Amino acid sequence: MNALRRPAPGSRLLFRWRKWDGSPHWVHDCIYLGSDRFGDWVGQPLGWHSRRPGREFTAEAPNATLLPPDGTWAATYYGGNHPRHVRIYIDVAWDAQWQGDEPTAIDMDLDVVRADDERGIFIDDEDEWAEHRVTYGYPLDVVVQLEQVAVDLKARVQAGDPPFDDATAQHWLDRLAQLAPDGAA
Repeated sequence: MNALRRPAPGSRLLFRWRKWDGSPHWVHDCIYLGSDRFGDWVGQPLGWHSRRPGREFTAEAPNATLLPPDGTWAATYYGGNHPRHVRIYIDVAWDAQWQGDEPTAIDMDLDVVRADDERGIFIDDEDEWAEHRVTYGYPLDVVVQLEQVAVDLKARVQAGDPPFDDATAQHWLDRLAQLAPDGAA
């Protein structure tokens, strides 16, 4: 990740996801929050929008997303009372990086989730991962690497080690509340 060029904290930006074949996927309206030893953080206040071809939604809870320098995942931490009881949602990714002043990534259809209900911590969308491995022709070395990333992330979330602890997430959710325009968070 190029640490030389980042927007000022509080700047609005778009976080653009695409699929392996380059087609557009999610675009999230966000605010740049800053960086720490884990990577760069962007946030989305309650009510801000995300969209992809054929679908759109409004953030149901304020959230802060960590983009670590290795580019293989992006972890979103939810504050408040998320209606689906999600606390952490990690998108296993490829080529997550900054292009100019905006983050971009390839969504690899494999996720690690921490839910604050009976589901607990689990790897999600394994059926979609299996289907898209064939549809998009993911190279075998990428498949092996990212499956291990998902297993490692699940173990790290279960252990609650930073940045997967509540204190780290709360720090950046508080920062989002401070930087959100008009108290939007």
